[in-house]
Amino acid sequence: MSTYKAPLDDLRFALYDVLGAEALFARLGHADANRELVDAVLDEAARFSETVLAPLNRIGDEIGCSYDKATGNVTPPPGFKDAFDKFVEGGWTGLTNAPEHGGQGMPALLGGVLTEMVDSANLAWGNFPMLSHGAVKALETYGEDWQKTVFLEPLVAGKWTGTMCLTEPHCGTDLGLLKTRAEPIADGKYAITGTKIFITAGEHDLVPNIVHLVLAKLPDAPPGAKGISLFVVPKFKVARDGTVGERNAVRCGAIEHKMGIHGSATCVMNFDGAEGYLLGQPHKGLQAMFVMMNTARLGVGVQGLGLSERAYQNALRYARERLQSRSLSGPKNPDKPADPLLVHPDVRRMLLTQKALIEGGRLLSMQAYALLDQAEKAADPAERERAETLVSFLTPISKACLTEWSIENTYNALQCFGGHGYIHEHGMEQYARDARITTLYEGTTGIQSLDLIGRKTAATQGAGLKLFIAEVEAFAKQHEGDAALAEFIAPLRAKCGEWGKLTIETLTRAATNPEELGAASTDYLFYSGYVVLAYWWARSVAAANASDRPQAFKDAKRDTARFYFGRILPRTLAHKAAIEAGAGTLMAMPDEGFGAY
Repeated sequence: MSTYKAPLDDLRFALYDVLGAEALFARLGHADANRELVDAVLDEAARFSETVLAPLNRIGDEIGCSYDKATGNVTPPPGFKDAFDKFVEGGWTGLTNAPEHGGQGMPALLGGVLTEMVDSANLAWGNFPMLSHGAVKALETYGEDWQKTVFLEPLVAGKWTGTMCLTEPHCGTDLGLLKTRAEPIADGKYAITGTKIFITAGEHDLVPNIVHLVLAKLPDAPPGAKGISLFVVPKFKVARDGTVGERNAVRCGAIEHKMGIHGSATCVMNFDGAEGYLLGQPHKGLQAMFVMMNTARLGVGVQGLGLSERAYQNALRYARERLQSRSLSGPKNPDKPADPLLVHPDVRRMLLTQKALIEGGRLLSMQAYALLDQAEKAADPAERERAETLVSFLTPISKACLTEWSIENTYNALQCFGGHGYIHEHGMEQYARDARITTLYEGTTGIQSLDLIGRKTAATQGAGLKLFIAEVEAFAKQHEGDAALAEFIAPLRAKCGEWGKLTIETLTRAATNPEELGAASTDYLFYSGYVVLAYWWARSVAAANASDRPQAFKDAKRDTARFYFGRILPRTLAHKAAIEAGAGTLMAMPDEGFGAY
């Protein structure tokens, strides 16, 4: 049976020793977010995740959500509603939201840590409250005053939940093709008609009302993506004074039967003249939706991290307990019939790969959330602008790499169990199934790759990349004379130089052949992700050395960093070679060359 224990020791190391969260929170005006309070939040989040959510993970997978065709109602697995009620009672839904809307105003960084624990414990359950936060951000940014008054308080309080309705049966990535229509009706309202698919938590009974944010086109909309508007469409009609009325003309038409996350309701939503309100300006819906989408992308990256952490914990425990064969260098437990799996080099390879990608990935994710705090709260406009540019650059890296690595990590964790990992009993196959979706929703890895190399690099003249490399160089100069870090600083500097040169060469080729961007995009993203993690591993060793942590903790960080630099960072060489191969190797073959199928 799979278990979960919140990695509080490493979470605190990342927060306090590496990122300096105490000083950061104080500087950004989060006076209440002192260490005593933050530690209390971490402890309680761990307790809730371990004792309330984790036991429901297997139940959610085995039973899943049920759909009533006659009514369109969706019922989550047993225990999910009670857990949600406890989550609301604990004030977790409003942890990072603004006090003026009923939130606690805690830093986004602390919210990211909470999300990791929730998703490690029960990813499917975590999907129900996840999108509400993005809906709140979209309403805060683009909502009219009355919309903020009416919708924000119940969303922040967890009385209602939110959704994001983009995808349609015929279009996902290319939203310019969407067919959902919005017709003006009386009193500034609109009638929304169309079908949306893959809607997470589109229907359920955890709360009495669900606020759908729906992309649709007005009658006078220009063609393509420039003609998309965003609408607030509640499950039950809501008047401008906040009065909740009759059931709206929106209904769940089906739920998807999926490979994983069985406990998460993935819905087909039919809007049949449903009453809604315009959010933001006409034909500017994507601008508003991207506020929600970027929040969700960072959140999905954390989902990958959470799954990796739980899978690793169980693989490590099994590798310590399972006796199989003798060590190649002689028996390590001569009083027992065999040695534990942990003595074998290949098992160590799998476990160290997980540990390196998880602990390094945790810092990648945390930096992104810390940058969100800086972008919102920093007193200096230049610091806010820098933070916005850098988090924009890091978002596709965080989302894509943490989710793709979750597939690798859950694969390796399952592999540690051998045949026992493939059967249901130990729970490892669920993590492998659940992880697969994280690379797909909220923008596939391919979409994140194009976003990074196109919008976040080519279109900005490498603004985010320059800022990140400057941060690395500042760190390197700070520790230039530190012999204990020399083995990491030199290769990190060299790799950053190579990263910059590779970027220039790729963009130069793309100037005459646009296909070069698409051809290089995925390899460029992974190359970037591995260099980013090299930085965080160097910083981890520096922070550990400067801390009062036990020597064993410091040694473990150094040993993992050495493994990362020696065995994982060299993956960049393959990605570099693929990028330099150019578009010709991908685009030369005609369609018929793929075969007559």
